[in-house]
Amino acid sequence: MESSTNLGLVVVTGGFVLAFVFGLVAARTNFCTMGALSDIVNMGSWTRMRTWMLAVTVAMVGTMLLSATGQVDLAKSVAQRPVLPWLSLLVGGVLFGIGMTIAGGCANRNLVRLGGGSIRSLVVLAFLAISAYMALKGLFGQWRASWLDPQRIDLAARGWTDGSLATALAKATGLPAATALPLTAAVVAAGLLAFVFKDRRFRANARQVTGAVVMGLVIVAGWYLTGHLGYGENPETLETVYFATNTRTLESLSFVAPLAYSLEMLMLWTDKSLRLTFGIASVLGTIAGSAAYALATRTFRWEGFASLADLRNQLVGAVLMGAGGVTALGCTIGQGLSGLSTLAIGSFIAVGGIVLGSVAALRVILWREERTPEIGATAAT
Repeated sequence: MESSTNLGLVVVTGGFVLAFVFGLVAARTNFCTMGALSDIVNMGSWTRMRTWMLAVTVAMVGTMLLSATGQVDLAKSVAQRPVLPWLSLLVGGVLFGIGMTIAGGCANRNLVRLGGGSIRSLVVLAFLAISAYMALKGLFGQWRASWLDPQRIDLAARGWTDGSLATALAKATGLPAATALPLTAAVVAAGLLAFVFKDRRFRANARQVTGAVVMGLVIVAGWYLTGHLGYGENPETLETVYFATNTRTLESLSFVAPLAYSLEMLMLWTDKSLRLTFGIASVLGTIAGSAAYALATRTFRWEGFASLADLRNQLVGAVLMGAGGVTALGCTIGQGLSGLSTLAIGSFIAVGGIVLGSVAALRVILWREERTPEIGATAAT
């Protein structure tokens, strides 16, 4: 049995490497969920959304294979807990969607931009991390716990072992879980793939297709790393635990809460109870991967704020993203890729809220630009 130090190091190192690949590919393919929604609303282009959907499909199929073969126990993940805080997921998703639109990009996009030299993104991420920490342990957290989290559905009391669509199908039809899981994954994957590849131009776009597949596989590898390789016996307590994760259970890529934990570690560096985790390593790895791509392609350049109005919008968006991301239990990556890969019902609610908030904000921005173009804020992609 490996020591706890060794298992923790494996998880942290692996998290950095996976995120490095993710950041590099995201920079190369211009991967951005907010940008994908903006393309649809403003130009009617679905190319980047198809990239996102393909990444979700690959992540979902791979994650379901891990679960079906017993490599990981997804029921222990935060996304699949048999308690559904539906109001927190919805409201948090809407806030995050509005915030990422105002700021011109989500947490992942700002990490990629920071790797490319954006000082503006550094400021955004700092305020996002502060807001996220406030939603975890501060003032925003009190509001969340008092007003939103109590509105929940206890699925365990109804005999559910987890909060996935597969379990919902099994309960509704009487199918055994071993049948409901692959059936649900197959139906969802088939629908997504049919839509993704019906566009001839996308099928011919090798960069986007390859990038989506790689990013989906990174999500799968994250689950395997934390849920299988990082699952072992703690020699101090003799308990079987998940090593080097902030949630103390299996995780894959997510960026809002890990940014808060990164800030906490910087502020409380001498606190010996704090350790590098998979989430913190994934934040650093994404920046490093993006920076490597920017330097290799000679696209690295320093970037600041365009105006005072730009600064205002970025800070407001950052605060909304931090509070919303924690409340929704994830961001466009944490819920949009990692969460959806588990077929968690809560992830679909959160992602629906993100899309709703972002599209509404995009419509308002477009309306303002049409009425007062001289003061309208153009959404960066």
